Amino acid sequence: MIRVLHMIGALEMGGSQALVMNLYRHMDRERIQFDFVLDHPDRDDYAAQVKALGGRIFTMPGFHGNVGEIRRSWDGFFKQHPEYRILHSHVRSYASLYLPVAKKNGLKTLIHSHSTSNGSGLSSLVKMALQYPLRHQADVLMSCTREAGEWLYGEKACRGENFFLLKNGVDTSRFAFDDNTRSQYRRELGLEGKLVVGHVGRFHEAKNHEFLLECFAALLKIRSDAMLLLVGDGELRPVIEGKIKDLGLEHSVLLTGNRSDVPELMQAMDVLAFPSKWEGLPVTVVEAQAAGLPCIISDRITKEVDLSPLVCRLPIDDARRWAGELAKPMPRLNVRDELVRAGYDINDSVDRLSRLYEKLYREANT
Repeated sequence: MIRVLHMIGALEMGGSQALVMNLYRHMDRERIQFDFVLDHPDRDDYAAQVKALGGRIFTMPGFHGNVGEIRRSWDGFFKQHPEYRILHSHVRSYASLYLPVAKKNGLKTLIHSHSTSNGSGLSSLVKMALQYPLRHQADVLMSCTREAGEWLYGEKACRGENFFLLKNGVDTSRFAFDDNTRSQYRRELGLEGKLVVGHVGRFHEAKNHEFLLECFAALLKIRSDAMLLLVGDGELRPVIEGKIKDLGLEHSVLLTGNRSDVPELMQAMDVLAFPSKWEGLPVTVVEAQAAGLPCIISDRITKEVDLSPLVCRLPIDDARRWAGELAKPMPRLNVRDELVRAGYDINDSVDRLSRLYEKLYREANT
């Protein structure tokens, strides 16, 4: 069995974690097993599931200028755990500190780009400086889209033989629309007879929840029967709750927190609103299309997510325009075949990744 070590930072319900867990669930675990390194062990929504699947979880120090500690800790870890031959890092901000340590200890290394921005401010500049060496350090430069790859590694590196595009595949069968599930969830959530606008994502600057609430407030002036279903949690939740109160939306917004039944919740929705400021390739939008759900998304999101006629993109500068689009009648469509043909079924992603891991494992042991 090949044990692949994933440096993922946290096991919270974020986009990169959702992808990795999706891959993990569908992987042949008699051939390839995932283990995880965290630097935020308190964010552990998936921890029980990882352990149930046979995975191990380790904690390492997070980065706060402690360069020496990071390198010593990783070196000590690899010496204690010689069973690992592959390190797959989804944390990019300070991976340049521990990838060379992994290589010194004989591991093959992968860095994975899931985004197209570090945000703003001083911290983003520090991250960019730390990230630059990655294109020269990792054995494999992986990304969810060409755009995400070029952002992190540069255009030239993405033309190299070690660039690997891994699409954010989803379990298309699990998200298939089911009218009975829709009726059950709408009844249980008190959404019967409502126009349900949904969003799935952690409360983070990138997801642009404050603008989404402004759009929804404008929508209520057109459709008084509208409800906003927010699935997720995160550091900005108190800010979002304050904005809900300021806009007088307390009786029209339902916050579910983190949920494991996202496919079922998507059945209850009528439209997905996704006004992100930046993304890599959002798994949520692929999942929504698998559920046949119309998607109104930001024009800042890569066009590679436009896998079907269900997607409509808008600039994030006019809440009333978003409200007008959200108010329009939009039918659900079964577009599973389009997603499979485009390579976004999880089985395709698992097959390609498995073959890559096996190739790297052979190289690491020769």
